[in-house]
Amino acid sequence: MVKTPASPSSSPVTITVSSAGKGSGSRSMGLTSPVPRASVSNNPNSPLSGRGNRSSVGGRRASGGGNFCSVSKDDAMEEINSEYVTYTVHIPPTPERQTLSSSETSLAEDVKIMGKPDRSYISGTIFTGGLNSVTRGHVIDCSVEREELAKSGSVCGMKGCDEEAMEGKFGGPCECGFKICRDCYLEWAGNGGGRCPGCKEPLKYISDNEEGQISEEEDQALPLPSMAEFKLDKRLSVVKSFKAQNHPPDFDHTRWLFETKGTYGYGNAVWPKDDGYGAGSGATGFENPPDFREKTRKPLTRKVGVSAAILSPYRLLILMRLAALGLFLTWRIRHPNQEAMWLWGMSITCELWFSFSWLLDQLPKLCPVNRVTDLSVLKERFESPNLRNPKGRSDLPGIDVFVSTADPEKEPPLVTSNTILSILAVDYPVEKLACYLSDDGGSLLTFEALAQTASFARIWVPFCRKHQIEPRNPEAYFGQKGDFLKNKVRLDFVRERRKVKREYDEFKVRINSLPESIRRRSDAYNAHEELRAKKKQMEMGTNVSEPIKVPRATWMSDGSHWPGTWASAEPDHSRGDHAGIIQAMLAPPNAEPEYGAEADGQNLIDTRTVDIRLPMLVYVSREKRPGYDHNKKAGAMNALVRTSAIMSNGPFVLNLDCDHYIHNSLALREGMCFMLDRGGDRICYVQFPQRFEGIDPSDRYANHNTVFFDVSMRALDGLQGPMYVGTGCIFRRTALYGFSPPRATEHHGWLGRRKIKLFLRKPKRSKKEEDKIALPINDDPNDEDADIESLLLPRRFGNSTTLSASIPVAEYQGRLLQDLQGRGTLGRPAGSLAVPREPLDAATVAEAISVVSCFYEDKTEWGKRVGWIYGSVTEDVVTGYRMHNRGWRSVYCVTKRDAFRGTAPINLTDRLHQVLRWATGSVEIFFSRNNALFASPRMKFLQRVAYINVGMYPFTSMFLIVYCFLPAISLFSGQFIVQTLSVTFLVFLLAITLTLCLLALLEIKWSGITLHDWWRNEQFWLIGGTSAHPAAVFQGLLKVIAGVDISFTLTSKSATPEDGDDEFADLYVVKWSFLMIPPITIMMVNMIAIAVGVARTMYSPFPQWSKLVGGVFFSFWVLCHLYPFARGLMGKRGKVPTIVYVWSGLLSIIISLLWVYINPPAGTQDYTRFQFP
Repeated sequence: MVKTPASPSSSPVTITVSSAGKGSGSRSMGLTSPVPRASVSNNPNSPLSGRGNRSSVGGRRASGGGNFCSVSKDDAMEEINSEYVTYTVHIPPTPERQTLSSSETSLAEDVKIMGKPDRSYISGTIFTGGLNSVTRGHVIDCSVEREELAKSGSVCGMKGCDEEAMEGKFGGPCECGFKICRDCYLEWAGNGGGRCPGCKEPLKYISDNEEGQISEEEDQALPLPSMAEFKLDKRLSVVKSFKAQNHPPDFDHTRWLFETKGTYGYGNAVWPKDDGYGAGSGATGFENPPDFREKTRKPLTRKVGVSAAILSPYRLLILMRLAALGLFLTWRIRHPNQEAMWLWGMSITCELWFSFSWLLDQLPKLCPVNRVTDLSVLKERFESPNLRNPKGRSDLPGIDVFVSTADPEKEPPLVTSNTILSILAVDYPVEKLACYLSDDGGSLLTFEALAQTASFARIWVPFCRKHQIEPRNPEAYFGQKGDFLKNKVRLDFVRERRKVKREYDEFKVRINSLPESIRRRSDAYNAHEELRAKKKQMEMGTNVSEPIKVPRATWMSDGSHWPGTWASAEPDHSRGDHAGIIQAMLAPPNAEPEYGAEADGQNLIDTRTVDIRLPMLVYVSREKRPGYDHNKKAGAMNALVRTSAIMSNGPFVLNLDCDHYIHNSLALREGMCFMLDRGGDRICYVQFPQRFEGIDPSDRYANHNTVFFDVSMRALDGLQGPMYVGTGCIFRRTALYGFSPPRATEHHGWLGRRKIKLFLRKPKRSKKEEDKIALPINDDPNDEDADIESLLLPRRFGNSTTLSASIPVAEYQGRLLQDLQGRGTLGRPAGSLAVPREPLDAATVAEAISVVSCFYEDKTEWGKRVGWIYGSVTEDVVTGYRMHNRGWRSVYCVTKRDAFRGTAPINLTDRLHQVLRWATGSVEIFFSRNNALFASPRMKFLQRVAYINVGMYPFTSMFLIVYCFLPAISLFSGQFIVQTLSVTFLVFLLAITLTLCLLALLEIKWSGITLHDWWRNEQFWLIGGTSAHPAAVFQGLLKVIAGVDISFTLTSKSATPEDGDDEFADLYVVKWSFLMIPPITIMMVNMIAIAVGVARTMYSPFPQWSKLVGGVFFSFWVLCHLYPFARGLMGKRGKVPTIVYVWSGLLSIIISLLWVYINPPAGTQDYTRFQFP
């Protein structure tokens, strides 16, 4: 064990790797983080302690045996802090981790001496830990790059050269510190285009005797040209390059002035006109200096309102239909059907509820808006050179992307892999992006599929960047039927596309063969373990006939037990009982671009002009133990929030389902335009519409859901913002932490017409006049604006001080630029984020293991006020509601090219169960404190109406079922909902129907949907309202009244069809479900009623055709809406289960007999008696 002396200011945590097996000649390799972390945890379950520490890791390589890592502090600190717990990280030997020879060991020793961190140490180690267990690091791959090691120290960095490098201010002739010898420097300056071979920036030319003077000359001011020819105001000074004749017309003078450290006199520099850089410029060749702040004033986004020619008639029609409904209901109440009061009472009750439900749905649609972004302004503002960022490094904030999966059987690993590949290839600064995959099932299949994905990404991502591939999901790209040569100008595109396509086909074969490979490997290892156990039993002399129980483990490829879920469930290795696992598949990239090599035997494509860096990729499986409530997807997302806060801490978070891939590589930039524009500090999230692939052309079950995503969500965007729908959403991290926005508006009075503006984050001035900001966290309705400094952080966020220290950092990085900051808020200076991200070390990953433990959330606010909210199967709606309730705004971002695309269940049963889950969550919301009736004054009135409608729409199903049976009852009884079909009734009915159709046409006009989409939505509204929604109301009432917990199965994701398979085969599969009984019963009863009504009227001596027409019309209306449901039952590939016919037929017969018994036909007597003739 290595001890580090303690100091009052810091207490370094030392991780030492020592040999635990046999062998000699072992050496250690140091890995030290060059940048101290913001804080280190004093969590008793964490290996970190103190503040401002610098962690060091040592790795020892042996020829055999197992290794272990121990984390400890010195004795003095152990006496001071008795809560410290020593962590031991065991590192067993693996086949992939080959032992080093003596020469290789000496190379490792050189690395330790030079202090160069081994980046593959973290990316090749699985970290596990949790309740009552030590944190273990299992090294699965740790290679030493000899070529990189040989280039360390003061040796020239050019390939094939081992001369001594030049010395300079930055370790070389360039600021990037690239080491190069004098001969290579002179050769590269002449033949390399005058640019540094490391960072590709322009080099300075030196002669043979100038080698040692480079650093001194850089600090010298360049001479100014003679001013004798200019007769200008003495207050102005002219800055003119002495190389003016060689400068192009678009030469940026201010950038040259800053980068060359030129000097100028007092006052403003005179700016030349277009040709002012030429040698013949005179006094008339200059004009007033331009306004350099103009680009910061350009808006990143614009709000485009709907045309008044459409919106005004739309609002007028809403008022007209509302008036028509009021008059109609008044007339209906005042004119009851005296002959059938019970029928009239049921119908008028249903109609009153339908009118109220329509009003709740229509009111939030009064203010629809559209929004557009300007990506050129985003690039100019955050990625162009300026005074604070002369090299033009990206000043965009970081984004952490969350992908969640739970079951590799229902969510195929190939689908998840394609989603990950689309994220890694997205058009966003590589060093600012991190991807986290949450495997809530702890499956080895998902883990190894992700490892294969990380390997294939090294080919796919550079290919996408080089040829501007869209979409960057390989399955979707290679499956396109259009011309793949469109807009491709490179001559090597076809050849490289063919190579990548062949690699992807092999990648799919490897992914699809993983289940069988894991099974066969595990069987072989388990058989070997059984033989060893029997051999040991024989050696001990025990009875050989006694059975030996050997755990049927799941084995990794290196011959070690998988720490997650095993195929044969065992203690500590089942779906609900396994350790936490974190594996950084791809380590954080370097800050500077890295360019590849030309195509050869090792490189598939030519990447000499392509940045080959990859974003950080992390596998996370949170710990699960019996007796703990893991809160399904919401708990997994909160675990990712804490893990990412420690490992990357991006101020913005994008969450995606495993089947939703990035279809538009610029989608993240589009979303960041809203977050970084003026007023963006009040936006909690940017929601993108969900678009789906693999839907049947007729969209039989309204899977596209375009009415919701293109009508309702656009309309909410004109209020306080759209609802959060669970995927395709960019969050502000501080909003997820439960903080209030910097500014908010309270709405008081009638319909919230009286507004009170609140400034919730007030900057405080200290003695040094430094701006400090306090973030208020939502504690209770009476004290939402309390300062975070006065709160007990462990009670809110847990006892990880690293996590707590990351909160103000994320808040600062998510601020607007200082030129755009609003009143009462603070901004950040431009260029403040153009700095390298601190490297990832073992101590940080060990800290991340502690925050994904099953007990970390105990006695904290996670799931209550912080993160995703628990207690509902629709945690997404509740989470978005809580943010809106604090005063945040959200934005709906509809891009020209779909931002994300996913899959949806096209099977009838799967679709009904999906709707059942959503409706059950709405019922839970209605009976909880998240009901919008109890919303705070910070929520707008119409936004509150929209959330009220979310909680109440399932209850419409109870009235809808009754109303669907009313036409049949009318035909059976010979009565109607009105006494006679008068002209007044028909006029009202015609007015209500016409206004509904006109409203639908105008919605189609301003939203861009089609009439077919609107009609499919109407049809499935009735299908879902008579099947899934009543069941949801029943289940919700059971949970509220009896406390019966609701459990749902995961929706199966459709796998990619093989060549020759029917893409829509699942559409015709009929699976039995109790949800099918009500719609089938309604159809059969109405069809029987039509036959009975027609026969009765035709054979009646006094036929009443008006009542027959009324009943048949409404029955036909019901059957038309249920037509897609009937087609689903009569699919060409499946047969209706017999039980469906039996139950529906029995119910129809029983209802018919009961009705005949209650209301027998006129003129019939003794119909209940049976007599022989």
